[in-house]
Amino acid sequence: MPEIKIDKEKCIKCGACIKDCLTYSLEKDEEGFAKVSERDENLCISCQHCFAICPTGAITFDSKNPQDATVPNFGVPDDILNLIKSRRSIRQYKDEEISSEHFEKIKEMLPYIPTGCNFNGLHFSIIETKSAMDSIRNYTVEKLLKIISNKYTAKYAGKFVRFKSAFEQGEDVIFRGAPHMIVVSSNIKSPCANVDPIIALSYIELYAQSLGIGTCWCGFAQACFKLMPKLSEMINVPDGYKPVYAMLIGYPAVKYQRNIIAEKFPIADIKEVTEVKSNWISKAKRVFFNLIR
Repeated sequence: MPEIKIDKEKCIKCGACIKDCLTYSLEKDEEGFAKVSERDENLCISCQHCFAICPTGAITFDSKNPQDATVPNFGVPDDILNLIKSRRSIRQYKDEEISSEHFEKIKEMLPYIPTGCNFNGLHFSIIETKSAMDSIRNYTVEKLLKIISNKYTAKYAGKFVRFKSAFEQGEDVIFRGAPHMIVVSSNIKSPCANVDPIIALSYIELYAQSLGIGTCWCGFAQACFKLMPKLSEMINVPDGYKPVYAMLIGYPAVKYQRNIIAEKFPIADIKEVTEVKSNWISKAKRVFFNLIR
């Protein structure tokens, strides 16, 4: 349980912190001031919503002081929408490293990424130098060629088999010449172990875009981590964690002159819900497909 302190001299008894607490970890005392609930000290998930919502800054959270926190400053909606529309998967990168200042900005953003149940079970492996990235690149290709060339192990290489000649000619099919990579791993005990890294990389992708940095979701790298356990050791994935997904990152060597005109996804606008009568066959199909997803 984190240490939550309420300054009664600042508390105005508005109850905002109590209403916004997901786990009912706060309640009113006899005088109407907010206090930590005595029901179960393990309920709190450390989301800091009470700390953030208090209009007078009366709450300190594990020695975190309100005066040290930044104030929300939302961007113009159209600017954010244009940022999203202009996002492209970058597969051509400049032969230069991302500046330390830009890496520090990305790292500053990481603690604010949302996770399921506020379970802080993420680990970020940030390949910050081209030399480290080249080591990973060379090891991966060398290992893949061995797997593909062996008749007993080739069946495990899957889609990589068709790239054998490209690998032999030095074409970087997997990492696209990217100078850096970010791999997000999950604690195996995390309730949302497979989703949280995707959320994290989505935030990283858009923030990187705002800094003029290009990114690309690297499904090939994900497959390589499954084939080559040593890769996890090379990027210092801790015990009890599993690498879930990787993102290539670097300054783009290409400039897009306009946004694409994207095809629209099907959208169901639900304004009211009516009971649907279906036979047992359609019900069985729905249950089956939900189970195998």
